[in-house]
Amino acid sequence: MLPDADDLPALLLDLAVPHEDVNELVAQWRGLTGDPGTLRLLAECVEEIFREPEDTGRTPALPDLLASAPAGLRDTFAVHVLLAALPRTQAHHRARGVPAEVSRRTLADLGRHLAVHRRRHGGAGVQSWRWLVRHFRGELYQLGRLQFERARLRDRDAWVTTAPAGPDAAPGTPCLNLHIPDFHGPLTPSACDRSLVLAREFFARCFPEERPVAVLCHSWLLDPQLRRYLPADSNIPRFQERFRIAREESEPADTEPVQFVFGDPDLPVATLPRRTSVERAVGDHLRAGGHWYIGHGWFPFRDE
Repeated sequence: MLPDADDLPALLLDLAVPHEDVNELVAQWRGLTGDPGTLRLLAECVEEIFREPEDTGRTPALPDLLASAPAGLRDTFAVHVLLAALPRTQAHHRARGVPAEVSRRTLADLGRHLAVHRRRHGGAGVQSWRWLVRHFRGELYQLGRLQFERARLRDRDAWVTTAPAGPDAAPGTPCLNLHIPDFHGPLTPSACDRSLVLAREFFARCFPEERPVAVLCHSWLLDPQLRRYLPADSNIPRFQERFRIAREESEPADTEPVQFVFGDPDLPVATLPRRTSVERAVGDHLRAGGHWYIGHGWFPFRDE
């Protein structure tokens, strides 16, 4: 079921892989698929990805397997593992009735992560394979501007289970984790509204047995300090208004906004650009000795 090397360029472009990465990945694929030992390793990795398929939130035990990759493929072997997993992912999507366009846009997040890696490191690779396996396991879907991940409330989500999210809001109850990918344009209220409409239709059709009761979000974009720097009618404050902020985080997460706004969490704070209102907010706050925190929020999914 592995893609043929001659067909791989078109497949990579369908996955939004940057053009400058295509030739390198195709050359590597030819070598990998011609070696029986590497083929076995790819198969083991794919089986590990899909082990316990109904367990949402499971992170496959891949580090040791990935460490066995051929020399010189440290940054890209995870890409090839996901390419090898692609036929099973697509079969799962078809079985669930996932529309072809939703499937394509969801899996194109592979290309986005390759673009992030190239922007930061100057070459092909992915750092966040743990994140991408959620897409390929059928747990996370791109629906318009936002991503929604199938999940279940846990004991640590007591701030939701004790609130009026719904009659079944107890640990183990289905919920959705909301994520905000970059390279997808502004976070406008209208784009978020459309995403939520799509999400309600999508999960009712493709996962009718789950009936999620709440949408949860854990993001620096929910840090209320942003309101000190941004106009009240701008996109981020209006995004925050959707959520019931559950609790305050005590541990700083300064590298989060630096990574997502500027592309590299290790950039010196003193040199951060000030080209946009968000860049000025993030950089000026840090230069003044402040810290940024992950915000934790939620809203009901059924009735919101």
